[in-house]
Amino acid sequence: MRARTRRRNVKKKNKGKIALITLLVIVLIGAGGYVFRKPLTVMAFDLFLSGQVEEKLQKSYAPLEGEQPKPVVKEQDFKPFSTLLLGVDQRKNEPARSDTMIYAVVRPKDSRVLLISIPRDTYTEIVGKGKEDKINHAYAFGGEKMAKDTVENLIGAPADYYAAINFQGLREVVDALDGVKLPITEDIVNKQKDHEKFTIKANKPLYDGQEALNFVRYREDSDFNRTKRHQIFLSALVDRMLELGQVSKIPDLMDMLGDNFKTDMMPSMIIDLSKEILLNQAPAINGFTIMGEGMRKHGIYYDKANEEDIAFAKQMIDSWMNPDTPADQLLVPASRDAASKKDSDGTSGTQKQNNSNSTPGETAAAR
Repeated sequence: MRARTRRRNVKKKNKGKIALITLLVIVLIGAGGYVFRKPLTVMAFDLFLSGQVEEKLQKSYAPLEGEQPKPVVKEQDFKPFSTLLLGVDQRKNEPARSDTMIYAVVRPKDSRVLLISIPRDTYTEIVGKGKEDKINHAYAFGGEKMAKDTVENLIGAPADYYAAINFQGLREVVDALDGVKLPITEDIVNKQKDHEKFTIKANKPLYDGQEALNFVRYREDSDFNRTKRHQIFLSALVDRMLELGQVSKIPDLMDMLGDNFKTDMMPSMIIDLSKEILLNQAPAINGFTIMGEGMRKHGIYYDKANEEDIAFAKQMIDSWMNPDTPADQLLVPASRDAASKKDSDGTSGTQKQNNSNSTPGETAAAR
């Protein structure tokens, strides 16, 4: 059994990172509005883009079975809310699985976002299936509903909404943008037996849709690094959208996504949320990954989630979901790091490595 306790606590303040709120749709909407920053230009966004995008979002609106449709939220009533973000991957002759599972808490008024990533191999109870398995299998067994129920059970906190996108649909989007920039400094080679074979060459100025898809699919290092590559890709997609000349493509890109995107967030709410964020400062994003130890059961590899990580994630969620918590008093990943530092005489070499600022994907996707 190999121990894995790597933890990355990341705080980012990069322009355009609105995307991570609802995975890709708010990437596209937010990018359009961001070019026209502040009140006057948000009006331009309303005139030229929001109507078209809202109409196209109707195709993606999909309330979960057995749940009541969420009430429409007025712009002035935006309180902290939570969303389960699902990045779904499906190859030929394979069931769809959620390779990316991120529990997000959004505080629109404060322009703050908390992202809690759950590695796909996490061993947990699959709610509604009556068994324990890898958490990403919940989507294969019961779609968005079972995935949402299972994540809520693991973390101990409800998710107000969900948003799911199939990575297959991203290939056309990337190609329509003439590629994306990815921080790959060494060739990435997927070559193990029974794995799809591909090579992504390093140091290219732009990567096409198939290469980007392979980047998020690469599976021959760790579950942790795979999760971080998904975040890197989404950020790269936002950056590409923000480049001059790409904004007018937003309605067409929404068409390309088609059935590859689903959410139970009302289209009008997504539009209003985007405008609310655009009127504020660039969102501050705090990220945390629930990690643990590797183990094998019946010859299959799993991650046993660290109970301390789960408990701390729940504490952060409670802090962020409370509208009365002042922005400067929100519990963030660095809070635990600071507390741990006080309780120890120093940081071990391993801890220093785990708390470094290097990003998976910058050196052959941190293999």
